[in-house]
Amino acid sequence: MNAMVLEERPSSDRELVGLARNGDSRAFGQLVERHYDYVYRIAWRWAGNRSDAEDIAQDVCVRLGKSIRSFKGEGAFTTWLYAMTLNVARDLKRKEKRDALKTEAFGVHALTSASMPHEEASDDPAERLWATVRLLPDKQREAIMLVYGEELSHAAAADVMGLAEATVSWHVHEAKKRLKALTLSAEED
Repeated sequence: MNAMVLEERPSSDRELVGLARNGDSRAFGQLVERHYDYVYRIAWRWAGNRSDAEDIAQDVCVRLGKSIRSFKGEGAFTTWLYAMTLNVARDLKRKEKRDALKTEAFGVHALTSASMPHEEASDDPAERLWATVRLLPDKQREAIMLVYGEELSHAAAADVMGLAEATVSWHVHEAKKRLKALTLSAEED
């Protein structure tokens, strides 16, 4: 019997990115497999429901294939991937707003929005908190998701958001105030 030859597989993201940038589809597949759960988790926190999170994650995988060559390697691959995921989530939210405005403008009511809640209800306090976070203005929501959801430092969150660290700190502070107000008003209802 012939001895099995074990194929050496790249272990770091940097190695896989290098191979994928040069057209290695197996390396690209390994990157997607390695980071899909990460992307999905971010998407779910952003969207709050499985369907949108799956759409976002799939779109990120498609965009990753088109843009892997633009990754310059200046920061961590996961930071770049996180920023890409946020961009896809923002795009979905903008599309939903445009669709809602069109629906409202033409006086058409979508049957799905009347018969199915957009967000999945939960008795879990953490899930209710994340649902409240999704009500925050965009920059505040992003800062909270990065700092508390992904446990990034304010400096790392600033890199992802393309802002100064002090600005991220301000967004976190404002978000905390707004979350407190939203939580108090929900308890009064």
